[in-house]
Amino acid sequence: MAAAARSFGSEREAEPVKEARVVGSELVDTYTVYIIQVTDGSHEWTVKHRYSDFYDLHEKLVAERKIDKNLLPPKKIIGKNSRSLVEKREKDLEVYLQTLLAAFPGVAPSVLAHFLHFHLYEINGITAALAEELFEKGEQLLGAGEVFAIGPLQLYAVTEQLHHGKPTCASGDAKTDLGHILDFTCRLKYLKVSGTEGPFGTSNIQEQLLPFDLSIFKALHQVEISHCGARHIRGLVASKPTLATISVRFSATSMKEVLVPEASEFDEWEPEGTALEGPVTAVIPTWQALTTLDLSHNSISEIDESVKLIPKIEFLDLSHNGVLVVDNLQHLCSLVHLDLSYNKLSSLEGVHTKLGNIKTLSLAGNLLESLSGLHKLYSLVNLDLRDNRIEQMEEVRSIGSLPCLEHVALLNNPLSIIPDYRTKVLAQFGERASEVCLDNTATTEKELDTVEVLKAIQKAKEVKSKLNNLEKKIIEDSRLSAAPCVRPSGSPPSVAPTAASLPQPILSNQGILGDE
Repeated sequence: MAAAARSFGSEREAEPVKEARVVGSELVDTYTVYIIQVTDGSHEWTVKHRYSDFYDLHEKLVAERKIDKNLLPPKKIIGKNSRSLVEKREKDLEVYLQTLLAAFPGVAPSVLAHFLHFHLYEINGITAALAEELFEKGEQLLGAGEVFAIGPLQLYAVTEQLHHGKPTCASGDAKTDLGHILDFTCRLKYLKVSGTEGPFGTSNIQEQLLPFDLSIFKALHQVEISHCGARHIRGLVASKPTLATISVRFSATSMKEVLVPEASEFDEWEPEGTALEGPVTAVIPTWQALTTLDLSHNSISEIDESVKLIPKIEFLDLSHNGVLVVDNLQHLCSLVHLDLSYNKLSSLEGVHTKLGNIKTLSLAGNLLESLSGLHKLYSLVNLDLRDNRIEQMEEVRSIGSLPCLEHVALLNNPLSIIPDYRTKVLAQFGERASEVCLDNTATTEKELDTVEVLKAIQKAKEVKSKLNNLEKKIIEDSRLSAAPCVRPSGSPPSVAPTAASLPQPILSNQGILGDE
């Protein structure tokens, strides 16, 4: 597949010779189907046809291209499924196909191209079929404003055609002119590119290894990409001024592959508008229109510095990756919705310094035991903590004082199996218990009554604890005051005051007058 993943702009070798070999046959019901293996460079695929299909093809080629009538092996009525006849016919049909391919070395006639599934697997056939489809339906699709779905193999074919510099209408049929594709793509707003997990169709083509260029799209507002190789995609930056939503799934190993594909060409880079310090080899424009980024279901292990390029992002989905640490998100001042579920997070320390304005936070399916880092997320409204390792009810106190929190999910944590789990969790929210929806279930009056009882018990425990602490302090102070005073060594002994040394009390006015 190395040949399939050619780098953009490289000189292409001579047009590969196409081959068609009949590699076997199989009996289906009462007729024989011949198995054809078509080869185009490094790409191979399989086509199956019965003899009557060959006959129909031949009739059309004789009428349209004036080929020799006797080129096709003749029909047989008796013994048409006998092993000896089938084996001979396999060889004759292979010679027939090879002769046709040699007769049309450039662009095959449409009837032959369709017979050999060129419209599905071969570059010229794919682009011709796509151009004809857009010639007929392009304006309707654009007018409806719907999402246009296309495959990586189709984009690869268009990319290759453009880089080869071939005539835009090699077949001579105006409907198949490449211009119809370019006219459509420069106006399209909503694009979906979906590859396949394994080989495509009956071929050996791995779509996730195919490079393609999206610079032919000039006005995209939304793009969805799945099961492609993000590192092989170029040209998405051409839509930076207009793109508001990007979704890349099952395709990326890092955020940089999506947000800064050109960064691989530079040692150092900074976002446009940054105060530059030190040597910088590239200044990269930011995604000024981008507000929603979905990078879920990839193999991303870190939130890297490329987030500097999405300053206006509001919704960020990094679920189902391998993220270990919440980092670099302090650059996203507009971020209100963050999904980090099903990653590998084990700590939330200091997370409030990076998520100051967050309203919805999903942390389900991580390795969290403590919630201490969430206690200052004062804007938080929705919090999903399912499928973690939270055991202690005391951890819930970290979120119990958050003033805006309304929805909390804690199911499938160790603490969720303790008796009276719901009421004990709700009690951590104090006076706001009635405002909190736990695990997508509204709080009932009965639960609120129980919460009040638990709060009273808790308050009594706190009062008792304070009294116990006060009593201990009094006892300790008394013990210290009753202890004998230890005189420091070398100091003179203290002498008790005598009566003569004490001041004499004045008994009365009469005593004073009597002395006169």
